[in-house]
Amino acid sequence: MVNDKKILAVIPARGGSKGVPRKNIRPLAGKALLAWSIEAARGSRYIDRLIISSDDAEIIEVAREAGCEAPFVRPAELARDDTPGIEPVIHALKMLPGYDYVVLLQPTSPFRTADDIDRCIEMCAESGAPSCVSVTQPDKNPFWMYALDEETRMTPLLPPPEGFSRRQDLPKVYALNGAVYVAETNWLFENRTFLTADTLGCIMSREHAVDIDTEQDLAFCEFLVGTKA
Repeated sequence: MVNDKKILAVIPARGGSKGVPRKNIRPLAGKALLAWSIEAARGSRYIDRLIISSDDAEIIEVAREAGCEAPFVRPAELARDDTPGIEPVIHALKMLPGYDYVVLLQPTSPFRTADDIDRCIEMCAESGAPSCVSVTQPDKNPFWMYALDEETRMTPLLPPPEGFSRRQDLPKVYALNGAVYVAETNWLFENRTFLTADTLGCIMSREHAVDIDTEQDLAFCEFLVGTKA
């Protein structure tokens, strides 16, 4: 709870992941991938209730063993490849009414911490903004990116800023990292997105923002964990 407002955290974990089969329960350093997010959420000072939204019995059981509540089974029509990511969140809020804020925690961000979650919640609560999402400075600045035409001629993706002469002179930019999404529930029902012109960005370190989409990503995370052992 923050400012006397109740907070629901939702971890979406469907069973049909394609890039990394059974991704959400694949082991990372000896524990299921989604268990990393569960542990971070359980360490939050503000989250009142933590649930998993899944269509898969095995994922639900693994989540429960890791200390996460599973109050319902997600309908199959909300677990397809083309299901918009916001729909499981809206469904969870309809199933469990009475919360002022919702926090979306994707299980593919295992190194996000309880502090990362709480800073996003605090930014929403203290600023009065309707939503806040975690962002990270990308490895490559988009001012260095180009599109290629049919004859492979290069066109800058963005016009160079005035006075630009060195990499260090480029304006700082930030990318969504998918780790933490926070929003007021009534506002989210109305907008059906976490991202509008009113959304705040909470800066996370690159170390905490690693996202797993491929087998190589998973192997890289295993390597990172090993370097800290």
